[in-house]
Amino acid sequence: MCLSIPSKVVSIDTESNIAMVDTMGVQRTAGLDLMEEGSVKVGDYVLLHIGFIMNKIDEEDALESLKVYQEILDKLDEEDRRALVLEDDNCPNRELP
Repeated sequence: MCLSIPSKVVSIDTESNIAMVDTMGVQRTAGLDLMEEGSVKVGDYVLLHIGFIMNKIDEEDALESLKVYQEILDKLDEEDRRALVLEDDNCPNRELP
């Protein structure tokens, strides 16, 4: 199962059209190709799928979702926690047609 955990945009590289996002302490790059140019800003919360930012999410909703995810993570050991946060990178839908 792939999860779309809200991620906070920490930097944007307009030249390569990618953003660095933080997903519960794990940083990774995400493509901006599916978003309107200039619509994503540093500090925005976004949802990712197959390595691309798919949409922005309201900060209040993002923080509430992150609170629930944190409650789940608190019940897991360290290895399972990291695997859950990184699961999007291994999503079986990752290959595009």
